[in-house]
Amino acid sequence: MKKLVGIILALSLCLSMAACSNDKQETAADAAYTAGTYEAVAQGNNGDVKVNVEFTDSQIKSITIESKETTGLGDTAMETLKEKVLENQTLAVDTIAGATNSSKAFLSAIEDCVKQANGDVEALKNKEISQGEVKEETLDVDTVVVGGGAAGMSAAIRAEELGQKVVLLEKMNFTGGAISISFGNQVVTGSELQKEAGVTEDTPEAMIADFKANGANLNVDELVSLLAENVGETTDWMNAYVGAEYNMEEGLHKLAEYGIDRELQFAGKGAGVAKTMKEKLEQEGIQVLLNTKATEIIMKDGAAAGIKAAADGVNYTINADRVILATGGYGNNKDLLKGEIANALYYGPESSTGDGILMATAEDVNAATRLMEYGKRYPNGIEVSEGHAKSTIGGNIAVFNMSAILVNNEGKRIVNEKSSNRQILEAELAQEGQMGYLLMDAANFETFLSKLPGGGISEEQVNEWLANNGSKAPYFMTAATLDELAAVAKMDPETLKATVERYNGFVKNGKDEDFDRPAANMTMEIGAGPYYLVEQKPRFASTMGGLVVNDHLQVMNTNDEAISGLYAAGELVGGVMGDDSPSGANNAWALTSGKLAAEFAAEK
Repeated sequence: MKKLVGIILALSLCLSMAACSNDKQETAADAAYTAGTYEAVAQGNNGDVKVNVEFTDSQIKSITIESKETTGLGDTAMETLKEKVLENQTLAVDTIAGATNSSKAFLSAIEDCVKQANGDVEALKNKEISQGEVKEETLDVDTVVVGGGAAGMSAAIRAEELGQKVVLLEKMNFTGGAISISFGNQVVTGSELQKEAGVTEDTPEAMIADFKANGANLNVDELVSLLAENVGETTDWMNAYVGAEYNMEEGLHKLAEYGIDRELQFAGKGAGVAKTMKEKLEQEGIQVLLNTKATEIIMKDGAAAGIKAAADGVNYTINADRVILATGGYGNNKDLLKGEIANALYYGPESSTGDGILMATAEDVNAATRLMEYGKRYPNGIEVSEGHAKSTIGGNIAVFNMSAILVNNEGKRIVNEKSSNRQILEAELAQEGQMGYLLMDAANFETFLSKLPGGGISEEQVNEWLANNGSKAPYFMTAATLDELAAVAKMDPETLKATVERYNGFVKNGKDEDFDRPAANMTMEIGAGPYYLVEQKPRFASTMGGLVVNDHLQVMNTNDEAISGLYAAGELVGGVMGDDSPSGANNAWALTSGKLAAEFAAEK
């Protein structure tokens, strides 16, 4: 009997162990991931984006990010995406407009980690984020500012300083706009900083003359005068009140557009000043609604009385005595582009879709526009995707102080490389295919390459383009000798070699007999290879046209009447630059007009 009981107990124990084993197997099979921490790297806008992702067996637990993406732009976008991935346990999240490359790199690296953890990538890509109930919310303020770029932040900061209750709306998930991706140059005529840098003879009249010469005399007189007479005070306000630092060590820039040195660069470039202004908004307690798109100007009895806006889960009605539109340009809206800029490569923010133009020209507002066919075209673009460019200007500036030259597709030199952007652009536009090539020796290319990350071009990208060696855009070509390089570029080798020999002769003699490049910028001959050719195509970032405003930045309707309560600032305003803006002008106008719009609006 005892023996039978023992057998039964043993069988029960075996069955129990088998059941436990099956439970463990079923639990392992049900696990969504193999728990652990995994690392992946993807190519971002400024280089590698590295993520470390920690998984439990059922969820994505944590994500850490290492990158050199633009401060306040790419890094902010990735943090936003990180929160969405963790909160919703999904990869079905949209890239952040204005930081597409950073977003794609982040999501690609996360996907790689999911694969390493044996997760179901496709299931995560198809797992939708649940949409909650949409709430209606009303805000009552003195001033609503639409657009969180340089003009909008300037307006909001100044309005709050003047005692206004302010709300700033920004449709992106970050403030900064175009200035945050710029090189951060600014005209500073009449400022204390210009005097500290050694220039005391600049005047508004001299600045106006240079602006009009650069803008083909299409500039609106009252607007260019408004800028010239107020940019100095704005510069000092930015420095003393907002806390923006300028690169005084580098000092004023010498530029062909200006007869007097009047441009400084922000410390930390455009991203640096955007960060400073964001910190000032926070310091002053100004309400900023990100991811909030203005959809309509509220009109009452012919006057602007607020803004309707939409965010995730919230529809806003913002009642305000004053509306300041600072929504930027329209370069990324093909429906609004006219004339030559409709066919130029676009380089500006993805957010420049003309929202302010569309709202203000609605039937009940009836705002007027002007100069919509003009945009600020630059001569130094490379076509990184269809219709879109990146800039090599940082590299160009450096190597034009060495021995780099610009040639056409025949191998002939086309321009004084140290002339103004406009003159270089015109030379490129005159060539077949409206493009030129930057010709460099090995020493120049090394310097050129080191300066490109500032324009969002990484060494990894350049190496990829060089591997294509002219087979597709962007055209980066290289060869050990000039003969071989000419063959790659389908140029006549004798013509290319003669061009180099002639230029080197000018260097030896200290005089450029063809284009009058200054001797100070011809101190080096084109030397040893390997040699390089890099495409140079017209690109544009800023639009020159926009809303018609008066000298108090009030928006005018099509009957040439000021619309009460409605003001505009920054790139949204048409006419100040004419058909082309000189270096440092757009940032100067954004900051100055934003500040002035707040001051004029406060008088209402």
